[in-house]
Amino acid sequence: MTTRRNFLLTSLFGAGLVGLRSLATGLPISFLLNPTRAMADEPPPAAQFLILSTSGTGDPINANAPGTYDLTFAQKALHPASDAMAATPISLGGKSWNAARPWSTLTTLDRTQFFHHATLTNNHSDQQKVMSLMGATKNNEMAVSIYSAYLQTVLGTIQAQPIALDREVITFAGATVPRLAPSALTRLLAAESAGLFTDLQKIRDADLNRINDVLKAKGTNVQRKYLDDYATTQTQVRQIPQDLQELLAKIRGNEADDQATAAAILIKMKVSPVVVMHVPFGGDNHSDDKLDDESDQTVTGVATINKLMATLKSLGIQDQVTFATLNVFGRSLAQGALAGRSHWSNHHTALVIGKPFKPGVIGGLVPIGDDLGAAPIDSGSGNAADGGDIPAVDSLGSFAKTLGRGLGVPQAVLDESIRGGAGVGGGKTVAGALVATV
Repeated sequence: MTTRRNFLLTSLFGAGLVGLRSLATGLPISFLLNPTRAMADEPPPAAQFLILSTSGTGDPINANAPGTYDLTFAQKALHPASDAMAATPISLGGKSWNAARPWSTLTTLDRTQFFHHATLTNNHSDQQKVMSLMGATKNNEMAVSIYSAYLQTVLGTIQAQPIALDREVITFAGATVPRLAPSALTRLLAAESAGLFTDLQKIRDADLNRINDVLKAKGTNVQRKYLDDYATTQTQVRQIPQDLQELLAKIRGNEADDQATAAAILIKMKVSPVVVMHVPFGGDNHSDDKLDDESDQTVTGVATINKLMATLKSLGIQDQVTFATLNVFGRSLAQGALAGRSHWSNHHTALVIGKPFKPGVIGGLVPIGDDLGAAPIDSGSGNAADGGDIPAVDSLGSFAKTLGRGLGVPQAVLDESIRGGAGVGGGKTVAGALVATV
Protein backbone atom coordinates (compact mmCIF):
# COMPACT_ATOMS: atom_id res chain seq x y z
CA MET A 1 0.00 0.00 0.00
CA THR A 2 2.87 2.37 0.80
CA THR A 3 4.44 1.64 -2.58
CA ARG A 4 1.14 2.22 -4.37
CA ARG A 5 0.55 5.46 -2.47
CA ASN A 6 4.00 6.71 -3.37
CA PHE A 7 3.40 5.74 -7.00
CA LEU A 8 0.09 7.65 -7.05
CA LEU A 9 1.68 10.68 -5.38
CA THR A 10 4.42 10.70 -7.99
CA SER A 11 1.83 10.30 -10.76
CA LEU A 12 -0.21 13.20 -9.39
CA PHE A 13 2.61 15.55 -8.42
CA GLY A 14 5.59 14.40 -10.52
CA ALA A 15 9.14 13.56 -9.56
CA GLY A 16 10.26 15.61 -6.60
CA LEU A 17 6.60 16.60 -6.12
CA VAL A 18 7.16 19.37 -8.65
CA GLY A 19 3.42 19.61 -9.28
CA LEU A 20 2.78 20.34 -5.63
CA ARG A 21 5.51 22.96 -5.74
CA SER A 22 3.87 24.50 -8.81
CA LEU A 23 0.55 24.56 -6.94
CA ALA A 24 2.21 26.24 -3.97
CA THR A 25 4.14 28.86 -5.94
CA GLY A 26 1.65 29.51 -8.73
CA LEU A 27 4.48 29.16 -11.26
CA PRO A 28 4.60 26.92 -14.34
CA ILE A 29 6.66 23.79 -13.92
CA SER A 30 9.05 24.82 -16.71
CA PHE A 31 9.83 28.11 -14.95
CA LEU A 32 10.01 26.45 -11.57
CA LEU A 33 12.57 23.89 -12.75
CA ASN A 34 14.73 26.26 -14.77
CA PRO A 35 13.85 29.93 -14.31
CA THR A 36 16.77 31.26 -16.37
CA ARG A 37 16.01 29.10 -19.43
CA ALA A 38 12.20 29.31 -19.40
CA MET A 39 10.70 31.60 -22.02
CA ALA A 40 9.25 33.93 -19.42
CA ASP A 41 9.31 36.85 -21.85
CA GLU A 42 6.79 35.14 -24.13
CA PRO A 43 3.13 35.02 -23.04
CA PRO A 44 1.77 31.47 -22.98
CA PRO A 45 -0.52 30.65 -25.92
CA ALA A 46 -4.23 30.52 -25.19
CA ALA A 47 -5.09 27.00 -24.12
CA GLN A 48 -7.83 25.20 -22.24
CA PHE A 49 -8.05 22.15 -20.02
CA LEU A 50 -10.74 19.67 -21.07
CA ILE A 51 -13.21 17.70 -18.98
CA LEU A 52 -14.90 15.22 -21.33
CA SER A 53 -17.97 13.17 -20.46
CA THR A 54 -18.17 9.97 -22.49
CA SER A 55 -20.04 6.67 -22.40
CA GLY A 56 -20.58 3.52 -24.42
CA THR A 57 -24.22 3.33 -23.30
CA GLY A 58 -25.30 5.84 -25.93
CA ASP A 59 -27.22 8.28 -23.74
CA PRO A 60 -30.12 10.15 -25.40
CA ILE A 61 -28.55 13.56 -24.77
CA ASN A 62 -29.29 14.27 -28.45
CA ALA A 63 -33.03 13.74 -28.12
CA ASN A 64 -34.09 16.89 -26.26
CA ALA A 65 -31.40 19.44 -27.12
CA PRO A 66 -31.93 22.74 -28.92
CA GLY A 67 -32.32 22.04 -32.62
CA THR A 68 -34.65 19.03 -32.12
CA TYR A 69 -37.79 21.16 -31.63
CA ASP A 70 -39.81 23.34 -34.02
CA LEU A 71 -38.96 21.20 -37.05
CA THR A 72 -40.66 21.84 -40.37
CA PHE A 73 -40.45 18.21 -41.55
CA ALA A 74 -43.15 15.57 -41.35
CA GLN A 75 -40.89 13.71 -38.96
CA LYS A 76 -40.97 15.21 -35.48
CA ALA A 77 -38.66 14.37 -32.62
CA LEU A 78 -40.39 12.67 -29.71
CA HIS A 79 -39.80 14.13 -26.26
CA PRO A 80 -40.75 12.91 -22.76
CA ALA A 81 -44.21 13.97 -21.65
CA SER A 82 -42.98 14.84 -18.15
CA ASP A 83 -43.57 18.44 -17.07
CA ALA A 84 -39.91 18.50 -16.04
CA MET A 85 -38.99 18.11 -19.73
CA ALA A 86 -41.48 20.58 -21.20
CA ALA A 87 -40.28 22.57 -24.21
CA THR A 88 -38.77 25.78 -22.87
CA PRO A 89 -37.22 28.70 -24.78
CA ILE A 90 -33.57 29.39 -24.03
CA SER A 91 -31.34 32.13 -25.40
CA LEU A 92 -28.03 31.11 -26.96
CA GLY A 93 -25.94 33.82 -28.55
CA GLY A 94 -28.91 36.16 -28.85
CA LYS A 95 -31.11 33.57 -30.59
CA SER A 96 -34.04 31.78 -28.97
CA TRP A 97 -34.28 27.98 -29.18
CA ASN A 98 -36.73 25.54 -27.67
CA ALA A 99 -35.20 22.77 -25.56
CA ALA A 100 -36.13 20.48 -22.70
CA ARG A 101 -36.64 22.53 -19.55
CA PRO A 102 -33.49 21.33 -17.72
CA TRP A 103 -31.28 23.00 -20.34
CA SER A 104 -32.81 26.36 -19.41
CA THR A 105 -31.33 25.95 -15.91
CA LEU A 106 -27.73 25.78 -17.12
CA THR A 107 -25.76 28.54 -15.40
CA THR A 108 -23.37 28.88 -18.34
CA LEU A 109 -25.68 29.53 -21.30
CA ASP A 110 -23.47 32.45 -22.35
CA ARG A 111 -20.75 29.93 -23.31
CA THR A 112 -22.82 26.83 -24.12
CA GLN A 113 -22.95 25.19 -27.54
CA PHE A 114 -24.83 22.19 -28.93
CA PHE A 115 -23.03 20.53 -31.86
CA HIS A 116 -25.21 18.22 -34.00
CA HIS A 117 -23.27 15.53 -35.84
CA ALA A 118 -23.16 11.76 -36.47
CA THR A 119 -20.91 9.07 -34.97
CA LEU A 120 -21.60 6.54 -37.77
CA THR A 121 -22.05 3.50 -35.52
CA ASN A 122 -24.87 1.67 -33.71
CA ASN A 123 -22.64 -0.61 -31.61
CA HIS A 124 -21.88 -0.11 -27.93
CA SER A 125 -18.53 -1.81 -28.41
CA ASP A 126 -17.43 0.93 -30.81
CA GLN A 127 -16.94 3.49 -28.05
CA GLN A 128 -13.15 3.38 -28.43
CA LYS A 129 -13.53 3.69 -32.20
CA VAL A 130 -15.69 6.80 -31.79
CA MET A 131 -13.07 8.29 -29.49
CA SER A 132 -10.61 7.62 -32.34
CA LEU A 133 -13.09 9.23 -34.76
CA MET A 134 -14.01 5.98 -36.51
CA GLY A 135 -10.60 5.56 -38.13
CA ALA A 136 -10.00 9.22 -39.00
CA THR A 137 -7.05 9.69 -36.63
CA LYS A 138 -3.40 8.95 -37.25
CA ASN A 139 -2.42 5.61 -35.67
CA ASN A 140 -5.98 5.37 -34.28
CA GLU A 141 -5.04 7.74 -31.48
CA MET A 142 -8.01 8.96 -29.44
CA ALA A 143 -8.94 12.59 -30.00
CA VAL A 144 -8.58 13.33 -26.28
CA SER A 145 -5.03 11.97 -26.41
CA ILE A 146 -4.16 14.10 -29.43
CA TYR A 147 -5.28 17.14 -27.46
CA SER A 148 -3.58 16.05 -24.27
CA ALA A 149 -0.22 15.28 -25.88
CA TYR A 150 -0.02 18.79 -27.35
CA LEU A 151 -1.46 20.69 -24.38
CA GLN A 152 0.80 19.11 -21.75
CA THR A 153 3.71 21.44 -22.53
CA VAL A 154 1.52 24.49 -23.12
CA LEU A 155 -0.43 24.09 -19.87
CA GLY A 156 2.55 22.82 -17.89
CA THR A 157 0.85 19.72 -16.50
CA ILE A 158 2.54 16.83 -14.73
CA GLN A 159 1.62 14.25 -17.34
CA ALA A 160 0.64 14.18 -20.99
CA GLN A 161 -1.82 11.29 -20.88
CA PRO A 162 -5.48 11.92 -19.97
CA ILE A 163 -6.92 10.80 -16.63
CA ALA A 164 -9.87 8.39 -16.67
CA LEU A 165 -12.28 8.66 -13.73
CA ASP A 166 -14.96 6.33 -15.08
CA ARG A 167 -14.87 2.79 -16.49
CA GLU A 168 -14.66 3.65 -20.18
CA VAL A 169 -11.36 2.56 -21.72
CA ILE A 170 -9.13 5.49 -22.66
CA THR A 171 -5.88 4.91 -24.53
CA PHE A 172 -2.80 7.07 -25.02
CA ALA A 173 -0.13 6.16 -27.56
CA GLY A 174 -1.65 2.68 -27.83
CA ALA A 175 -1.65 1.93 -24.09
CA THR A 176 -4.67 1.87 -21.80
CA VAL A 177 -4.77 4.67 -19.26
CA PRO A 178 -5.30 3.28 -15.71
CA ARG A 179 -8.54 4.30 -14.08
CA LEU A 180 -8.30 6.64 -11.09
CA ALA A 181 -11.54 6.33 -9.13
CA PRO A 182 -12.61 9.49 -7.26
CA SER A 183 -12.83 7.51 -4.01
CA ALA A 184 -9.20 6.41 -4.42
CA LEU A 185 -8.14 9.99 -5.12
CA THR A 186 -9.86 11.34 -2.04
CA ARG A 187 -8.38 8.61 0.19
CA LEU A 188 -4.92 9.46 -1.08
CA LEU A 189 -5.20 13.23 -0.82
CA ALA A 190 -7.09 13.16 2.47
CA ALA A 191 -4.28 11.08 3.95
CA GLU A 192 -1.72 13.60 2.73
CA SER A 193 -3.67 16.73 3.63
CA ALA A 194 -2.43 16.69 7.21
CA GLY A 195 1.15 16.61 5.96
CA LEU A 196 2.04 17.81 2.49
CA PHE A 197 -0.79 20.27 2.01
CA THR A 198 -0.32 21.94 5.36
CA ASP A 199 3.33 22.54 4.41
CA LEU A 200 2.46 24.38 1.20
CA GLN A 201 3.54 27.74 2.60
CA LYS A 202 6.94 26.34 3.55
CA ILE A 203 7.24 24.75 0.11
CA ARG A 204 6.31 28.06 -1.51
CA ASP A 205 8.76 30.11 0.52
CA ALA A 206 11.65 27.70 -0.07
CA ASP A 207 11.12 27.66 -3.84
CA LEU A 208 10.63 31.40 -4.16
CA ASN A 209 13.75 32.10 -2.11
CA ARG A 210 15.73 29.72 -4.32
CA ILE A 211 14.42 31.24 -7.56
CA ASN A 212 15.01 34.79 -6.32
CA ASP A 213 18.63 33.92 -5.61
CA VAL A 214 19.04 32.38 -9.07
CA LEU A 215 17.45 35.33 -10.86
CA LYS A 216 19.40 37.84 -8.81
CA ALA A 217 22.60 36.25 -10.05
CA LYS A 218 21.68 35.24 -13.63
CA GLY A 219 18.17 36.34 -14.50
CA THR A 220 16.77 39.10 -16.69
CA ASN A 221 14.45 41.90 -15.69
CA VAL A 222 11.66 40.20 -17.67
CA GLN A 223 12.13 36.97 -15.71
CA ARG A 224 12.15 38.83 -12.39
CA LYS A 225 8.96 40.64 -13.34
CA TYR A 226 7.37 37.34 -14.38
CA LEU A 227 8.13 35.96 -10.92
CA ASP A 228 6.65 39.03 -9.23
CA ASP A 229 3.51 38.92 -11.38
CA TYR A 230 2.70 35.21 -11.11
CA ALA A 231 4.02 34.01 -7.77
CA THR A 232 1.33 32.95 -5.31
CA THR A 233 0.98 35.19 -2.26
CA GLN A 234 1.11 33.82 1.27
CA THR A 235 -2.58 34.62 1.68
CA GLN A 236 -3.45 32.66 -1.46
CA VAL A 237 -1.37 29.64 -0.56
CA ARG A 238 -2.91 29.44 2.92
CA GLN A 239 -6.33 29.07 1.25
CA ILE A 240 -5.34 26.11 -0.94
CA PRO A 241 -5.43 23.36 1.75
CA GLN A 242 -8.82 24.56 3.00
CA ASP A 243 -10.27 24.64 -0.54
CA LEU A 244 -8.97 21.16 -1.34
CA GLN A 245 -10.13 19.66 1.96
CA GLU A 246 -13.62 21.10 1.48
CA LEU A 247 -13.81 19.60 -2.01
CA LEU A 248 -12.39 16.24 -0.95
CA ALA A 249 -15.06 16.03 1.76
CA LYS A 250 -17.72 16.20 -0.96
CA ILE A 251 -16.48 13.02 -2.64
CA ARG A 252 -18.43 10.10 -1.13
CA GLY A 253 -18.10 7.52 -3.92
CA ASN A 254 -17.58 7.28 -7.67
CA GLU A 255 -20.81 8.69 -9.09
CA ALA A 256 -21.10 11.59 -11.54
CA ASP A 257 -21.01 14.33 -8.89
CA ASP A 258 -17.95 12.70 -7.31
CA GLN A 259 -16.24 12.50 -10.70
CA ALA A 260 -17.01 16.16 -11.38
CA THR A 261 -15.43 17.22 -8.09
CA ALA A 262 -12.40 15.00 -8.66
CA ALA A 263 -11.96 16.42 -12.18
CA ALA A 264 -11.92 19.98 -10.84
CA ILE A 265 -9.33 19.07 -8.19
CA LEU A 266 -7.06 17.33 -10.71
CA ILE A 267 -7.16 20.29 -13.07
CA LYS A 268 -6.53 22.77 -10.27
CA MET A 269 -3.43 20.72 -9.43
CA LYS A 270 -2.45 20.68 -13.15
CA VAL A 271 -2.06 16.91 -13.21
CA SER A 272 -3.25 16.43 -16.83
CA PRO A 273 -4.72 18.58 -19.62
CA VAL A 274 -7.68 16.17 -20.05
CA VAL A 275 -9.90 14.42 -17.51
CA VAL A 276 -12.50 11.91 -18.72
CA MET A 277 -15.69 11.17 -16.76
CA HIS A 278 -19.33 10.20 -17.36
CA VAL A 279 -22.46 12.21 -16.71
CA PRO A 280 -25.53 9.94 -17.32
CA PHE A 281 -28.33 11.28 -19.53
CA GLY A 282 -30.68 8.30 -19.81
CA GLY A 283 -28.36 5.42 -20.66
CA ASP A 284 -29.27 2.54 -22.95
CA ASN A 285 -33.01 3.24 -22.81
CA HIS A 286 -34.59 0.70 -25.19
CA SER A 287 -37.36 -0.05 -22.65
CA ASP A 288 -37.70 3.27 -20.90
CA ASP A 289 -41.46 3.49 -20.31
CA LYS A 290 -42.69 7.04 -20.91
CA LEU A 291 -38.98 7.95 -21.16
CA ASP A 292 -38.96 8.43 -17.40
CA ASP A 293 -35.29 7.53 -16.97
CA GLU A 294 -34.36 9.88 -19.79
CA SER A 295 -36.33 12.64 -18.09
CA ASP A 296 -34.92 12.02 -14.63
CA GLN A 297 -31.32 11.73 -15.79
CA THR A 298 -31.53 14.82 -17.96
CA VAL A 299 -32.54 16.74 -14.83
CA THR A 300 -29.75 15.23 -12.73
CA GLY A 301 -27.22 15.43 -15.57
CA VAL A 302 -27.69 19.16 -16.00
CA ALA A 303 -27.52 19.56 -12.22
CA THR A 304 -24.16 17.74 -12.17
CA ILE A 305 -22.82 20.04 -14.87
CA ASN A 306 -23.96 23.08 -12.89
CA LYS A 307 -22.18 21.73 -9.81
CA LEU A 308 -19.02 21.23 -11.85
CA MET A 309 -19.19 24.78 -13.17
CA ALA A 310 -19.70 26.15 -9.66
CA THR A 311 -16.68 24.20 -8.41
CA LEU A 312 -14.48 25.46 -11.25
CA LYS A 313 -15.59 29.01 -10.45
CA SER A 314 -14.83 28.56 -6.76
CA LEU A 315 -11.29 27.52 -7.73
CA GLY A 316 -10.90 30.48 -10.08
CA ILE A 317 -10.38 28.32 -13.17
CA GLN A 318 -13.75 28.58 -14.93
CA ASP A 319 -12.19 30.47 -17.85
CA GLN A 320 -9.41 27.90 -18.32
CA VAL A 321 -11.59 24.77 -18.56
CA THR A 322 -13.89 23.49 -21.30
CA PHE A 323 -16.48 20.78 -20.64
CA ALA A 324 -17.70 18.61 -23.52
CA THR A 325 -19.58 15.37 -24.18
CA LEU A 326 -18.99 12.64 -26.77
CA ASN A 327 -20.78 9.29 -26.46
CA VAL A 328 -20.74 6.27 -28.75
CA PHE A 329 -23.97 7.24 -30.53
CA GLY A 330 -27.23 9.10 -30.07
CA ARG A 331 -30.73 7.63 -29.88
CA SER A 332 -33.60 7.46 -32.35
CA LEU A 333 -35.62 10.65 -32.45
CA ALA A 334 -38.88 10.17 -34.34
CA GLN A 335 -39.45 6.41 -34.28
CA GLY A 336 -42.13 4.64 -32.23
CA ALA A 337 -44.02 5.63 -29.13
CA LEU A 338 -42.67 7.01 -25.85
CA ALA A 339 -41.53 3.61 -24.65
CA GLY A 340 -37.80 3.76 -25.30
CA ARG A 341 -35.29 4.67 -27.98
CA SER A 342 -33.07 2.67 -30.34
CA HIS A 343 -29.38 3.10 -31.14
CA TRP A 344 -28.93 5.71 -33.86
CA SER A 345 -25.73 6.18 -35.86
CA ASN A 346 -27.01 9.17 -37.82
CA HIS A 347 -27.34 11.71 -35.02
CA HIS A 348 -25.52 12.65 -31.85
CA THR A 349 -25.39 15.97 -30.03
CA ALA A 350 -22.21 17.05 -28.29
CA LEU A 351 -22.53 19.62 -25.53
CA VAL A 352 -19.63 22.08 -25.28
CA ILE A 353 -19.24 24.66 -22.51
CA GLY A 354 -16.21 26.91 -22.59
CA LYS A 355 -15.03 30.48 -22.99
CA PRO A 356 -13.62 29.97 -26.55
CA PHE A 357 -16.93 28.66 -27.93
CA LYS A 358 -19.79 30.74 -29.29
CA PRO A 359 -23.09 30.03 -27.56
CA GLY A 360 -25.56 28.51 -29.98
CA VAL A 361 -26.42 25.51 -32.09
CA ILE A 362 -24.06 24.07 -34.69
CA GLY A 363 -25.63 21.97 -37.45
CA GLY A 364 -29.10 20.54 -37.20
CA LEU A 365 -31.41 17.79 -38.45
CA VAL A 366 -32.70 16.45 -41.78
CA PRO A 367 -35.12 13.59 -42.51
CA ILE A 368 -33.51 10.17 -42.91
CA GLY A 369 -36.12 7.51 -43.70
CA ASP A 370 -38.74 7.67 -40.96
CA ASP A 371 -36.37 9.36 -38.55
CA LEU A 372 -34.05 12.37 -38.37
CA GLY A 373 -30.28 12.59 -38.81
CA ALA A 374 -27.46 15.10 -38.75
CA ALA A 375 -27.63 17.76 -41.47
CA PRO A 376 -24.67 18.98 -43.53
CA ILE A 377 -22.91 21.93 -41.90
CA ASP A 378 -21.58 25.16 -43.38
CA SER A 379 -18.08 25.43 -41.90
CA GLY A 380 -18.11 29.23 -42.02
CA SER A 381 -21.33 29.91 -40.13
CA GLY A 382 -21.88 26.60 -38.37
CA ASN A 383 -25.46 26.51 -39.67
CA ALA A 384 -27.18 23.43 -41.03
CA ALA A 385 -27.22 23.88 -44.80
CA ASP A 386 -28.21 21.91 -47.89
CA GLY A 387 -24.94 21.37 -49.73
CA GLY A 388 -22.91 22.47 -46.70
CA ASP A 389 -19.18 21.77 -47.08
CA ILE A 390 -19.23 19.38 -44.10
CA PRO A 391 -21.39 16.33 -44.95
CA ALA A 392 -22.64 14.15 -42.10
CA VAL A 393 -19.92 11.56 -42.79
CA ASP A 394 -17.30 14.21 -41.95
CA SER A 395 -19.14 15.77 -39.01
CA LEU A 396 -17.48 13.70 -36.26
CA GLY A 397 -14.05 14.75 -37.46
CA SER A 398 -15.26 18.35 -37.76
CA PHE A 399 -16.52 18.30 -34.19
CA ALA A 400 -13.16 16.96 -32.99
CA LYS A 401 -11.19 19.57 -34.91
CA THR A 402 -13.44 22.39 -33.73
CA LEU A 403 -13.15 21.25 -30.12
CA GLY A 404 -9.38 20.96 -30.51
CA ARG A 405 -9.05 24.47 -31.94
CA GLY A 406 -11.08 25.90 -29.09
CA LEU A 407 -8.74 24.14 -26.65
CA GLY A 408 -5.78 25.79 -28.33
CA VAL A 409 -4.40 22.93 -30.44
CA PRO A 410 -2.92 24.39 -33.68
CA GLN A 411 -4.78 23.71 -36.91
CA ALA A 412 -1.68 22.10 -38.41
CA VAL A 413 -1.51 19.59 -35.56
CA LEU A 414 -5.19 18.73 -35.97
CA ASP A 415 -4.97 18.38 -39.74
CA GLU A 416 -1.96 16.11 -39.42
CA SER A 417 -3.58 13.97 -36.72
CA ILE A 418 -7.16 13.84 -38.07
CA ARG A 419 -7.06 13.01 -41.77
CA GLY A 420 -9.93 10.65 -42.51
CA GLY A 421 -10.13 6.93 -43.06
CA ALA A 422 -12.22 4.30 -44.80
CA GLY A 423 -15.69 5.76 -45.25
CA VAL A 424 -15.13 8.76 -42.97
CA GLY A 425 -13.58 12.16 -43.44
CA GLY A 426 -11.31 14.21 -41.26
CA GLY A 427 -13.70 17.12 -41.57
CA LYS A 428 -13.10 20.85 -41.25
CA THR A 429 -12.90 23.16 -38.28
CA VAL A 430 -16.17 25.09 -37.93
CA ALA A 431 -15.05 28.71 -37.70
CA GLY A 432 -18.57 29.81 -36.80
CA ALA A 433 -18.41 27.75 -33.60
CA LEU A 434 -15.45 29.66 -32.15
CA VAL A 435 -15.38 33.04 -30.46
CA ALA A 436 -12.22 33.96 -32.36
CA THR A 437 -9.52 32.34 -34.46
CA VAL A 438 -7.19 30.75 -31.93
